Amino acid sequence: MKILTAFFILVIGIASGSTSAHHSFAAEFDNTKPVQLTGTVTQMKWSNPHAWVFIDVEDESGDVVNWALESISGNVLLRRGWRKADLPVGTVIQIEGWQARNGTPTASAFYVTLSDGRRLFAGAGTAKPATEEQE
Repeated sequence: MKILTAFFILVIGIASGSTSAHHSFAAEFDNTKPVQLTGTVTQMKWSNPHAWVFIDVEDESGDVVNWALESISGNVLLRRGWRKADLPVGTVIQIEGWQARNGTPTASAFYVTLSDGRRLFAGAGTAKPATEEQE
């Protein structure tokens, strides 16, 4: 009986650790602060539970800022038509999404538009960016 109890405690501990590492959209991003960015891909991480795209964006003063863009998981991106070859380093892309609440150059990506015009759904967030609602 002690072994069975220890097993259940271990399973619950492992399960709670993975769920606490995940966050809600509203806790980290502000859906009242849409962003539109154009930049050059510096890295793509095909990870779970979220994939990340990193791009260099030139700001108003001419400084280059590296933005971190969170999306849905890499597995889901692949099922939705993304290909690992779509985002090699140096590719210029456009991003529509929402600014991080902490004001850092981090955003939740909703759409990614590739240089060939394909618009891919990145899927994080709860609604379309305000930029699309106005179209």
